[in-house]
Order: sequence, then C-alpha cells, then structure tokens
Amino acid sequence: MPAKHIHFTDKYIDSLKPQNKIVDIREGDGFGIRVTPGGVKTWFFIYRIDGIRRFMNLGHYPSVSLSDAKRKYRTAHELWMQGKDPLRIAEESISERRASPTIAELIDDYIEHHAKRFKKSWAEDERILKKDVLPAWGNRKALDIKKRDISSLLELIIDRGSPVMANNTFKIMRRMFNFAVEKDILPIPPTFGVKMPTPKVERDRVLSEKELKILWDNLPEATMSDDSKRALKLILVTLQRSSEVCGMHSSEIEDRWWTIPPARSKNKKEHRVYLSDIALELIGPIKSKGFIFPSPRKVNGTSINRHALSHAILDNCPSKCVNDCGACSIEECLAIKLPLKEKNKLEIPHFTPHDLRRTGATGLAKLKYSDEVIDAVLNHVKQGVVKIYNRYRYDKEKQQALEKWARQLKKIVGDFTFKSC
Repeated sequence: MPAKHIHFTDKYIDSLKPQNKIVDIREGDGFGIRVTPGGVKTWFFIYRIDGIRRFMNLGHYPSVSLSDAKRKYRTAHELWMQGKDPLRIAEESISERRASPTIAELIDDYIEHHAKRFKKSWAEDERILKKDVLPAWGNRKALDIKKRDISSLLELIIDRGSPVMANNTFKIMRRMFNFAVEKDILPIPPTFGVKMPTPKVERDRVLSEKELKILWDNLPEATMSDDSKRALKLILVTLQRSSEVCGMHSSEIEDRWWTIPPARSKNKKEHRVYLSDIALELIGPIKSKGFIFPSPRKVNGTSINRHALSHAILDNCPSKCVNDCGACSIEECLAIKLPLKEKNKLEIPHFTPHDLRRTGATGLAKLKYSDEVIDAVLNHVKQGVVKIYNRYRYDKEKQQALEKWARQLKKIVGDFTFKSC
C-alpha cells in the first residue's frame, strides 16, 4: 500500500490511531511517521544510498516532538544531499559514545547492566553515585577521570563530616570502574592504587538492659510512624535484618512461622523465623494480603525501607549523641538551647537498626546458646565443609531460642502490651 502524504501538525499527529497493521504516513522527501498496531509512533527518514533503501529512526512521539523530529530530519537530509549516509554516521556516533562514555552514561550503564542484575541493593548504588559522583563529574569522560580526581572527591565527602559515606562511595565507584574495564571502556580503573579513604571501624554497639528498657518505654513518644516503631521492636524481637523486617509480607506468614524467601534474604537462602507471642502482637492481625509495613507514600506494591528506620532514629536520637550534654563536644548541638529530652527523645546514645539485631544475638549468647544456633537464628552462611554437608534447618532450636529471648526481653522491659505507639 503506498504511503500517505500529508502536512503534519501536532493536532494531526495526536489524532493518529493504531490500525491492525503498520502504517507509514509521509509528509514528503522521505520524512514521515510510522504507527504500529500497538500505538507506538516513530518518526523516520527513508532514503536511498548506493541504491540501498535505508530507514532512519528519528525517535518516538511524543518524547520527540514534531519540531524536534523535523530538526533531526533536516540534519539527516542535508548529510544525504552531500552524498553521506546519515544512518551510518549516527550509528558510528553511538558506537563512539559507548566506547568513551561520560560518567553520567557510565553510571546508567553500570546500574542497568550490572547492579540491577547482580545486586539486590542496586538502588543504594544508584543513590550513592547520584549523590556525589554524578554532580561532580557527570559531563566528564570516564577516560578523563584520574586517581587525583578520586582522592579529591573523597576528601570533600570526608570534610563535610561523612567518613562512612566516603568509604561507601569509594566502594561503589570501584565496582563501577571495574565494570568499565570488563566492558573494555577503560584500560585500567582510576581507583586502582587508591586506598580506602578512612579506616573501616566495625560497629560493636550493644544496647544494655537499662538502655533496652528506656528505648522500649520511650518509643511510643518518638516522632516517627507507628509502623517504624513496630518494625524497630520486631528487629529486636526476631533478630532479623532491617530490610527483611521492613519488607515482611502477609504471604510469608503462616501460623507461628515467618518464611523469608530467597529473593529477600541476604544469602539468597530461604529462612524460617519463629514468631513468639510478642512478635505476633507487633505484627498485629492480618486482615488482608499485603505488606505488614506498607509505604506511607501510598505507592502500590512497596513497603517502608531500611533507610526510613535509620532516618527515624536520627530524627529522635541524633548521630554522635551521648545522652549527656555535660560530655557533649558538638558545638552545634550545645548551641541549641533545648532540654536534652527535646533533642534526644529516646534518651539513650545513638544506635542503628542493626545494633538491635546485634544486641539480640548477644542476648542469646548470654542465655548460653551456641554460635551454631545463633547463626541459624540470624541466617548466617555456614562455612567450609559444614556449608556442604550440614543441611539441618534448626527449626526446633530456633523456636526455643526465640521463645527464651522473648521471655528475657519481658524481664528487661516489663509489660509487652502493644496497643499503639
């Protein structure tokens, strides 16, 4: 069927409806728009070079407007009039950009073709790269980034008081540049030979029994959502990771067992967690299918995330807070003439969600449970030949341990009643 010729206007392009076959509509001189049965509208330039018919995609409507499409067409048409092949030139340009991308393009490539495929925490990689790396180097070629650039950027992050973020940024950058080497974009990563910007300090914060009592009593008055309060307590009660607790779904719970699927567990192994009475009370009655801690942003199919819990703690118990203004060395904090209770609503030194998990594990050790049982509760990966031959799931031992830990917590914090936070 011969292609139709017509004068294009925005109103006309908007009015085009999909047919049961591909329809090409031309305005003239090879410029036109293709409408697929699925409703996709694609601008094109059709021409012949050395007797061979060529179809050049100029972009999809409405992402590419009529005026933009005509501009692209005029550029391509002019090259064709000079005896050049505009499609081949465009393909070579794309190939060249892929071979020598900007940092912005490399970030997108790394996230799409590596992080999303191999890392459950890919969104964190994206967040870190777009926070500091993209603003600093976005338009620069990846090939132009040198060791001194890496060091300078990390020093800026440290100077603003974020040494841990500097370490995390360095680790993600190193992965990204190693990916670029694997893709033959770079001959050597600019991170090669650069040391971790600050010494890694393993956290060893374990809340004392006194602190647990204070925290449990003060959480109801904290300025955070009820879901965040329940999730924090559930981490302490079940000893599971904050990301796993935040993503808890009704479909994972059956009677007194919560089964974390491989897709959500850190070691990609299914993990069964016994739910004590207090755990069930914190979860509450399950009235419908869905997340136990749904996102407050009303986004369908999402739950609160672990960063929400960290930020909730920071808002109520500032980082570096020692809960003693007489021993405080933070001038900005001292300058705020408010009672300590207003600055630190939880009234204990700062902690993280993971510190609650560590506190629970330490509690089990004090109750004389073996490392093997504690590892089973925590879902730690077995090592060596044990990993290969020991397939026992320890359900009985996990149940006994978590029930005993719940009784111990009750002795520490008192009444477990959880009507509302």
